[in-house]
Amino acid sequence: MVAFGGWDMPVEYSGLIAEHRAVRTAAGLFDVSHMGQFEVEGEGALAFLQRVTANDVARLVDGQAQYSALPMSTGCPVDDIIVYRRSERRYLLVVNAANVEKDWSWLLAQKPTGCGLHDLSDQFALLALQGPMAEAILQGLTPVDLRQVAFYRFAEGTVDGREAIVARTGYTGEDGFEIFVAPGVAPTLWRRIVEAGRPYGLRPAGLGARDTLRLEARMMLYGNDMDETTTLIEAGLGWIVSLDEAKGDFNGRVVLAEQKAKGAPRKLVGFEMVERGIPRHGYPVFLGDEAQGAVTSGTYAPFLQKSIGLCYLPSARAAVGTDLAVEIRGRRTGARVVATPFYKRQR
Repeated sequence: MVAFGGWDMPVEYSGLIAEHRAVRTAAGLFDVSHMGQFEVEGEGALAFLQRVTANDVARLVDGQAQYSALPMSTGCPVDDIIVYRRSERRYLLVVNAANVEKDWSWLLAQKPTGCGLHDLSDQFALLALQGPMAEAILQGLTPVDLRQVAFYRFAEGTVDGREAIVARTGYTGEDGFEIFVAPGVAPTLWRRIVEAGRPYGLRPAGLGARDTLRLEARMMLYGNDMDETTTLIEAGLGWIVSLDEAKGDFNGRVVLAEQKAKGAPRKLVGFEMVERGIPRHGYPVFLGDEAQGAVTSGTYAPFLQKSIGLCYLPSARAAVGTDLAVEIRGRRTGARVVATPFYKRQR
């Protein structure tokens, strides 16, 4: 167990590598109740969200989710979030655990009008069932037809007889579901899912496996791979920045539009080690003899069986195939820029 975002969190249950491989080949169950949830509701909810998020919330229909961010005027994110449209006037935002207080204060400072903003973080527990067997395991516990819940869609119904929101979302690069329930329900539901998943090879999984899985899939971690000093374009998130006229103005639009048109001065790239060594967050990065910042995320990837990482490089020197070095314990160790994601599941 470790402290994380104000919570006491499990790093591993049976071992990081075993948990990681279980998610890739069968299923893993994560307790991610540390994530924050805000509700935006009222006639002005859509207009407010259009103004404070990067993506086009108007594209959502009921029961649909959207990956987005809360950009500042600099084009850098306060946080990356998921927006769930529950109805035309009711939205749920899921925010990172370490940023709950910061995000809440920032949203209030944006002066929401015509809508209410409610912090529901203490009203939800969140379990993530991830892996190719996730649907088979969960279907036995819910009357919701999971085959009809497409990627980044959700349904409101029951799981194990209790009210729940079941979303086909996740942070592992695998198929799976995130299940929102009342906190008092979560311990029993956890045990029920573990029991139902045992014949399928399910393992409870901790923060360690969650980090290696998301990195294999090139899913970024706020505070490491992006923060208030990196624009969304630099971080490779131009695809969640909507510049459609219908979207209207939003925080950071001018900067992001310019970088989309002209390119950003640097970009987040993926790399593989070509010499022996494991890159870790904070290790120095070099192009030739020039220092180029540090590894933002790095690990040994258990399923791919290679060492991988992310770092920022000047855009003009960030092409796939570019050689670089990571300083590991005082020694500059060879690496090479590669295409990402490192891992992509077979659909």
